[in-house]
Amino acid sequence: MLRRDALAAIYPELIPCVVVTIMGAVAAELHALGHRPNFFYLEHAMGLASSMGLGIALSRPELTVVVLDGDGSILMNLGSLTTMARYQPPNLIHIVFDNEVLLSVGQSFTTATATGSDIAAIAAAAGMPRTAKVDTVEAFREAFHAALQAKALTSLVAKIEPEGPASYLIDVHMLENRFEFQRCLNQM
Repeated sequence: MLRRDALAAIYPELIPCVVVTIMGAVAAELHALGHRPNFFYLEHAMGLASSMGLGIALSRPELTVVVLDGDGSILMNLGSLTTMARYQPPNLIHIVFDNEVLLSVGQSFTTATATGSDIAAIAAAAGMPRTAKVDTVEAFREAFHAALQAKALTSLVAKIEPEGPASYLIDVHMLENRFEFQRCLNQM
């Protein structure tokens, strides 16, 4: 499965949600589908999308928060899985795109998932009430819709091919995105 196909499959359902992405390929591919003011591209902060999403979910329980993360990123901040499990915000869906490499730095480094670490199992062991691991677009779409309906903290790991976008450029400046996102949250 390609990340861009998975993102395209759920893009319409992301429109009313608060969406936080990690840097690199995830952000670039979501942006290529169409930028929205409720999308925040967390540039230059690898590992922290899950923490930011958790903070938003706890402070705004009336909103659905979707975090689009990567395997390298969540492995840098495994503690966020235990913190999410501790507070269990029912409005948070944490998606991890697992391609088993650090794609945004040129695929030169494999992640621990390439040698057997299982992020969905780690999330379950941390206490996440709902976890799933999928490897097809259809299974991804179904698991995401189930997460939306469940209204329970969910960790969804999508096994994807190590293929990124042609360009990682996003035409929304970091500061512009930050203020636009804040204004959007204030109006939601």
